[in-house]
Amino acid sequence: MPTSSRSRGAFAALAIVTLVWSYNWIVMKQALAYSGPFAFSALRYVLGTLVLFAVLLARRASLRPPPWLPTVKIGLAQTTGFQLLVQSALVEGGAGRTALLAYTMPFWVVLLGWLLYRERPSARLWGGLAIAAAGLVLVLEPWHGLGGARSSLLALAGGLAWACGVVWTKRLFQRGGISALSLTAWQMAIGTLGVVVVALLVPERTIAWTPWFIGALAYNALLASGLAWLLWSIVVERLPANIAGLSSLVIPVAGIGFAWWLLGERPSALEAIGIALIAAALALVSLRPSRRVAE
Repeated sequence: MPTSSRSRGAFAALAIVTLVWSYNWIVMKQALAYSGPFAFSALRYVLGTLVLFAVLLARRASLRPPPWLPTVKIGLAQTTGFQLLVQSALVEGGAGRTALLAYTMPFWVVLLGWLLYRERPSARLWGGLAIAAAGLVLVLEPWHGLGGARSSLLALAGGLAWACGVVWTKRLFQRGGISALSLTAWQMAIGTLGVVVVALLVPERTIAWTPWFIGALAYNALLASGLAWLLWSIVVERLPANIAGLSSLVIPVAGIGFAWWLLGERPSALEAIGIALIAAALALVSLRPSRRVAE
């Protein structure tokens, strides 16, 4: 396939992934009207894991698991921790705000790389972190007290858990010979076990099996977990890292737009300024110059 055709296909895949994942914050928020957060998480990830392994079989890819210890760490952070934290945040918090704060993941990646692996941030990355910190202050509005900020802190913790998974994934890929789709499927299978255990242990409301709830599960299993992760593997394979990083900026901003349009989640003036600052910081951190992609 010509390079231009491969690039066009990858950009189309990135557009679909962005749309599916940004709108899914609305779907997840509305699904909590019919189910507890942990039960919904368990159901969607059991189904999503089955979809990913079905994709592996359809592509005749190897089912051999990646190295176990790092895969377990990634699964517990990126699936169990991230999913349970953001679903808990969605119970009390708005879909748009939760999406934005969960997508502070790139900032946590920078800090973890510095603290754990001595990857000293550049001046540009320090600038992005400073702008994001200012934006977070405006979003959280601590001068009103932190009593109502529980959902925001849970979303931030979810971003941190996701960042741990990203950092460990990066270290694992540096070994070479590991398929992105295979690692995604296996870490999700392991992380799903953690989600299921929590869902079984924590009492929640009875699930209301309405057509809308079944549709939300189908959206998460087939689109958000299955199709989107398959397309994402194509994006990672074919596009430079700085272009793929666009999703870190566009998805939470689009999620805020969907939440405003469909759920009436209109941010206050200060919160809107904070959102704009965080979005600008995400652009600064995620959209790295092309000359650094190969590093």
